[in-house]
Amino acid sequence: MKKGLWLLMTLAFILATACSKSGTTGESTAATASASSDAPASSPSASESAEAQKLPRVAFVYIGVPGDGGWTYQHDQGRIMLEKELGIKATVVENVPEGADAERVFTELAQNHDIVIGTSFGYMDPMYNVAQKFPKVKFLHATGYKTLPNMATYMGREYQSAYLVGMAAGKMTKNNRIGYVGAYPIPEVIYTINAFTLGAQSVNPNVEVGVVWSNTWFDPTVERQAALSLLDKGVDILAAYQDSPAGLEAAAERGKFGIGNDSDMSRYAPDYYISNNVFNWGPYYVSAVKSLMDGTWQTGSYWGTMKDGIVDIAPLGKNVPQDVKDLVEAKRKQIMDGSFTVFSGRILDQEGKERLGEGAVMKDEDILNMNWFVKGITGTIPK
Repeated sequence: MKKGLWLLMTLAFILATACSKSGTTGESTAATASASSDAPASSPSASESAEAQKLPRVAFVYIGVPGDGGWTYQHDQGRIMLEKELGIKATVVENVPEGADAERVFTELAQNHDIVIGTSFGYMDPMYNVAQKFPKVKFLHATGYKTLPNMATYMGREYQSAYLVGMAAGKMTKNNRIGYVGAYPIPEVIYTINAFTLGAQSVNPNVEVGVVWSNTWFDPTVERQAALSLLDKGVDILAAYQDSPAGLEAAAERGKFGIGNDSDMSRYAPDYYISNNVFNWGPYYVSAVKSLMDGTWQTGSYWGTMKDGIVDIAPLGKNVPQDVKDLVEAKRKQIMDGSFTVFSGRILDQEGKERLGEGAVMKDEDILNMNWFVKGITGTIPK
């Protein structure tokens, strides 16, 4: 009987040790750090054990890798800030495709984490399905619109930054033809392209923005080809919405100015870089996790502003004229103090239909459901 009890205790110890390790699904993970095998064994003090129990177990799921230099890189910077400020070691699962794989990963992580964070739009339905099965776990989804009592969404108003970058592009184009490589035809991409175009038109009414779609988030080969297709048509400035700098690099190779996305991409084409939207996710992650720790967490949809600091523009490139920099900064201050709103005033769509009247301000719900292009854009939105 004692032997049987000893075996049961041994098995329980093995299982407990295995379960204590962070999930390692996906192609690459950054899991909880473990002690070196050469280090002497030591037992945590009672106070250390109590403190560890207070810290929530946090997991991040990435669509790509931090090495993309864009979207995932910025989320990873947010994770690093979270870990430094709260003393948390988060689980990270990289390269998780949207769809069934994501649902599997979310399910595994939900079994031993308190907060699961998904950083891609296509994770929405998989996360929504899993959240219903684990009501005690909190789920945070980037850029989506579905919520539950234990599932919230978060995003930044990148259209504010896009407007400013569009202003710079509108001032710098020589032939009034700008290209834009869209990722997927979803509202967040559409309203960003529209804001960029409105910004360009505000300083140059003759600007035309040609749009093509890559249907990728991170595929440098495909994105490069899409960029080249626009450059071949004669655009002299190129913008792109993907996580890679492929479009920016392609433009620089042709001696054309380019615009990156999500993170400061000036290092990829320093001589031909204008600027781009940047995200700063760290403050949101710190705030969300703190609210869980102090018991004040609530579900909902957070849509942060430039004033909040969650979105901004990267420093304008070294070859952007000073008068352009001054113009952009002046408008940035107006956005920050609330005296200017991007989607306001009379706005027409591609067909010339009035979508917003003079003196009006577009409602958030209309921005979030945007499925049309503003006047001055060439290209179509696939159904």
